[in-house]
Amino acid sequence: MSQSYFAHTLPGRPESEWQPLDEHLNSVAEKARGFASAFGSGEWAYLAGLWHDLGKYGRQFQQYLYHENGPGAHIEDAPGRVDHSTAGAKHAVTQLGVPGHLLAYCIAGHHSGLLNGHGVGACMTARLAKGARIPDDVPESILSQPIPSLPVLVQEAIGRRDASAVALFVRMVFSCLVDADFLDTEHFVNPQQSELRSSTVPRTLALMEAALDEHLQDMVRQRTPVNLERDAVRAACLTAAVREKGLFSLTVPTGGGKTLASLAFALRHAQTHGLERIVCVVPFTSIIEQNADVFRRVMARLPGVSADDIVIEHHSNFDIERETALSRLACENWDAPLIVTTSVQFYESLFARRSSQCRKLHNLARAVIILDEAQALPVNCLHPCLHVLKRLVSDYGSTVVLCTATQPAVHKRDGFPIGLENVREIVPDPRATYRRLKRVEVADLGSLEDGRLADRLLSERQVLCVVNTRGHARSLFEMLGEGDGRFHLSGLMCPAHRTQTLDAVRERLSAGLPCRVISTQLIEAGVDIDFPVVFRAMAGVDSIAQAAGRCNRNGLLSEPGRVYVFRSEHRTAERFLADTAAGAEQVMEIHDDPLALEAVERYFSLYYWDQADRWDEKGIMRSFSLVQDRKMPFLFEFADVARRFRMIEQAGRPIVVPWGEEGRRLCERLRMLPALNRETTRRLQRFTVQIPERTLMEYLNEAIEPILETVFVLISPETHYSEILGLRLEHPSGDALFA
Repeated sequence: MSQSYFAHTLPGRPESEWQPLDEHLNSVAEKARGFASAFGSGEWAYLAGLWHDLGKYGRQFQQYLYHENGPGAHIEDAPGRVDHSTAGAKHAVTQLGVPGHLLAYCIAGHHSGLLNGHGVGACMTARLAKGARIPDDVPESILSQPIPSLPVLVQEAIGRRDASAVALFVRMVFSCLVDADFLDTEHFVNPQQSELRSSTVPRTLALMEAALDEHLQDMVRQRTPVNLERDAVRAACLTAAVREKGLFSLTVPTGGGKTLASLAFALRHAQTHGLERIVCVVPFTSIIEQNADVFRRVMARLPGVSADDIVIEHHSNFDIERETALSRLACENWDAPLIVTTSVQFYESLFARRSSQCRKLHNLARAVIILDEAQALPVNCLHPCLHVLKRLVSDYGSTVVLCTATQPAVHKRDGFPIGLENVREIVPDPRATYRRLKRVEVADLGSLEDGRLADRLLSERQVLCVVNTRGHARSLFEMLGEGDGRFHLSGLMCPAHRTQTLDAVRERLSAGLPCRVISTQLIEAGVDIDFPVVFRAMAGVDSIAQAAGRCNRNGLLSEPGRVYVFRSEHRTAERFLADTAAGAEQVMEIHDDPLALEAVERYFSLYYWDQADRWDEKGIMRSFSLVQDRKMPFLFEFADVARRFRMIEQAGRPIVVPWGEEGRRLCERLRMLPALNRETTRRLQRFTVQIPERTLMEYLNEAIEPILETVFVLISPETHYSEILGLRLEHPSGDALFA
């Protein structure tokens, strides 16, 4: 009787119910091929899937599998586990030669993550030098496969010596492999969850467009000048949507209807060119749940369909830190028609190494990617970010829309060679659009200490004040005293709490009641709210423009709205804004209107274009090399890059707050689960708050409870969470949490 080989087992179940290894390999290979066909690399991903678990044919692994007899037995990146990935990596190099190293990175890393090519400790050089061999019982039909041609995109990248483009190809194939592996594993260990995933709503882009059109028609029934201009912007988007795929810009002042107009473009463009999905990327300082809520309200018009199946809201503040066999299955793969995510999630995933982060990347191929406020990129990682956008367009068949009020920040020009080329503007005359949509006047108040600022705010009946730090927001809010009509907004409030607060603010504004709001910059992007007066602490011109977009937003005032820029007494705590604030101050000295496109261009010449030595401050681009060495021809530092590439240097750790009835029920359910699942992970996002690592450690097991090893929950919200200010934890220093 021949030996049986298995990929996965089930505790307490007979061998007849275990998953045969050849079945797993063929299933993963076919799924991976389907994913990678979107960028002309299906046969390469097929081989990665077919060979990724060759080591499981070894006697040692099969014995271990019988001993462990559980879904975690095949996870190899832990003490005592059996290495089953190196054999396939070595076979790829043996079978394919130099190009086989590209697959070797993917196969060797499908559990532990993409490795550095060379270095101390774990690296590809060391893995390929291991004694792991192809087990004798691997079927010849699996080992001997036709050698496919190297994909054109890789040939062209090698021809122009673009190592970063080749490295992106490795990540994309890696994404296809791990997503296929996770999906097939899920189908075996959790068929009910797999069935839910496979029965997701079809790509109903035409129905989505019809729902959006109906929604927009309702919005423009009030024929105000601003609504007419918004309608003109949408018409321009629909006209441009039938043009060829590539790079587009949508330059419209804040309040000009960019969010829904760009969605109208994306839906029409995707149908015209047979694209798969729409990915809306908003700045990491904004409230992405606002955009997602708008989209869900639109898609709620679809008959017989849940808007939650159409729109996936993916924050960067809830990613699995420590992966387990089951937690990997809960990680996001963006398998929906419309994704709303953050700049942090989007860019850091494109430079990540872990399988849970990279799983979704292949779904960026043949997508419409809308970059809301595209200029909101740190200058120190401009080059790698712009390079990856170029490659998504040229190599992966995507269209990218630079959607912003402050173009041109990232276009190629003299002195800015890394910029984007052939960017087609959607609005025919952005300067004329700006003039027609001009609804505010900006005044510079100079330095303003908090006492005087509070007096100015109290003298206004309805006013928004945007400041740069959580600490300043809290202290200024408390200076306003007691009484109805005062509101606080910051990242210390969970998203569900912020949404409720914004709804209350809108009600008071509509009713003409007193309403004074103190907020950090999170209110500035994607939040549809309309004040007659806005105060803004000094920041970059793009931030000032965003704050101005919350003033006289609908153009209903008889005179221009008032925007006051001031220099706060907390500038020491605002050092992280020193460069952008200095640039804005210089612009305001020269231009009467700091929001005019000429002033914006001057600002970016100071902040972006004149700082060539900072465009790749972390050395991301030079971390990928093509070398004349058959043992390691692609010298890629995947692990180092993932560690160095950060949009925010100190992003913190997420904790879940049992806020409100839904939050409490979710936390109760979380304690009963054997492992995270995708539905729960998605719902948790609306109840999380980011805190610094040292605060987490200080309050662990005192005010914060670890659950399932990967999730941290606030134990006593009645003690540590305010219904007005949000989270109330202090660092040992007393102030760092609120910086």
